[in-house]
Amino acid sequence: MEFFRIQHKIISWEKIDKTLKKALNMRARGFSQQETADRLNLDRTFISRLETLGELRKGQSIACIGFPILNKDEVREILENEGVDFILLMSEEERQDFIHHRSGKELLNEIMDLTARVRSYEVVICIGSDERLKLMEGVLDGQVISIEIGTSPITEDKWVDPTELRKILRSIKSAR
Repeated sequence: MEFFRIQHKIISWEKIDKTLKKALNMRARGFSQQETADRLNLDRTFISRLETLGELRKGQSIACIGFPILNKDEVREILENEGVDFILLMSEEERQDFIHHRSGKELLNEIMDLTARVRSYEVVICIGSDERLKLMEGVLDGQVISIEIGTSPITEDKWVDPTELRKILRSIKSAR
């Protein structure tokens, strides 16, 4: 048994551990925070803080980056309907405009900003050429799911299979 002396109190780690486990088991079985607190003689706010303290994640945040995509509107609609948090899709024409209508400094700053933004997502779906996918996988921290649409360099828009995309999104959601 492990005990802690805190001023005039003696604290039992075993008692704390058992109480915390009871509280979390009750919550997992469907008891409300208030019901759990009442039954264990705790404050409801303590139950809330306990859950926050131990929370690994509520759900995975998802981003999708893809270019050059022929059926961009269809892909965007699927991503939006499936609750993807950040979407950046471009056709080849939009990609060329993105590159050619910025100075070198502006382009670098915007790419760095987008990279930093996308790195904050837990799962990133990348759609692109074999070489671009390797680059993105090397730069991103979280889980990267790659959908290869051709060999680099790709100079024309490529079709993305909506069925494959839905399958990937549903497998991500089921893992939440």
